[in-house]
Amino acid sequence: MTKETFAREVEGHMNSMYRIAYTILRNDHDVQDALQEAALKAWEKRQTLRQEAYFATWMTRILINECHSLCRKRKRVAYLSDLPETGETPQGITLRLLIEGLPEKLRLPFMMKYAEGMNAEEIAYALKITRPAVNSRIHRAKETIRKELNWDDGNL
Repeated sequence: MTKETFAREVEGHMNSMYRIAYTILRNDHDVQDALQEAALKAWEKRQTLRQEAYFATWMTRILINECHSLCRKRKRVAYLSDLPETGETPQGITLRLLIEGLPEKLRLPFMMKYAEGMNAEEIAYALKITRPAVNSRIHRAKETIRKELNWDDGNL
């Protein structure tokens, strides 16, 4: 993979990678650090990419690992009060806060599917879990949100 091709691929997936990293880190400065480190590591390990068609999921896996590494290093706590509140529901609870309140193992696949449009196979590869596990986690995330909102009509 040439330098130009690599740069073009990274740039093309930057918005998606930012959102995934923010889902884990919940802090813009940490996200920027993780993105830079992930890009550097991907460049250094570019020869391990078997098929260029899988660049996005390969890069996502590197980014997720970097985000978790950053969390371990800094042992930081994300405060929900720092998040902007949008998407107000009739009950006064924000959908964003409900999603942010999900455990990471449910929140990450949920956001990868609905915010990034990734399919279950891509998510499974990126998270190193099985497709049924991905589907189960997404289903559990949706059920948790539905229960909190008392939505029994399947709006989510």
